[in-house]
Amino acid sequence: MSNDSEVANYSKEERKNHILKEINLHTRVSFETLSAKLGVSEDTVRRDINELESEALLIKVKGGAMAKGYHYSSSNQTYAVESKQLIAQKAAGLLHDGMVLLIDGGTTIREFIRLIPNDLNLTVFTITALSAVQLLDKPNIKTIMIGGSISSYSQMCVSGDVFHQLANIKADLLVFGTNALDVEGGYSDSDWETVQVKKAMIKASRKTAILTISEKLNTVLKMKIANLSEVDYIITELNPDDEKLQPYRTPDLVII
Repeated sequence: MSNDSEVANYSKEERKNHILKEINLHTRVSFETLSAKLGVSEDTVRRDINELESEALLIKVKGGAMAKGYHYSSSNQTYAVESKQLIAQKAAGLLHDGMVLLIDGGTTIREFIRLIPNDLNLTVFTITALSAVQLLDKPNIKTIMIGGSISSYSQMCVSGDVFHQLANIKADLLVFGTNALDVEGGYSDSDWETVQVKKAMIKASRKTAILTISEKLNTVLKMKIANLSEVDYIITELNPDDEKLQPYRTPDLVII
């Protein structure tokens, strides 16, 4: 499991490199989290982030910063894009004609949508506006947007209407991106609203697939979404026999 209490004595450049790594890995990171990890004040973190934003290396958002590749205007700057494309290719192998899918958003999901075969007839529910727009490029997909107020943290719809709508569907497969995955810590995130909606998405689906680059394995964020026992597939860029995946192998969990 990753150590979330690394202590300071970083140089300014080391701090900035650490901030970039955390943000690229976990998509969004708060000032509070970065301050605790680096052992410096939030004001210091803000100054570092201001400089990184001026260098066009990230995007500052309320309370923290976001990976540039996650922003709707920066799809050509996706972190670890080749690994995410391989993951997306594997995930597309789970699809068959006539399925009902439920998907969220994020850079790995973006690659997954691109690789959905154009001849597949699917019904896809999504809670993410950017995913819905991208799905419109697929000629045989019926896209249904589950709407409500949009979280500035996750870019997902998170209002009460979302829970009502999710309670009335049962998708064949839920396809999730992730910010952190761990054997003991399970599937986790940092934002309360996002976590609650993702819990509801799992309940609204018969099977759940988590798409993750291997760098996110053995990491834990503040709030648990699900235990691994609630997940049916884990898809990474690694060979399924890779020793890094050994701790995740259970009789009921398929590693692709």
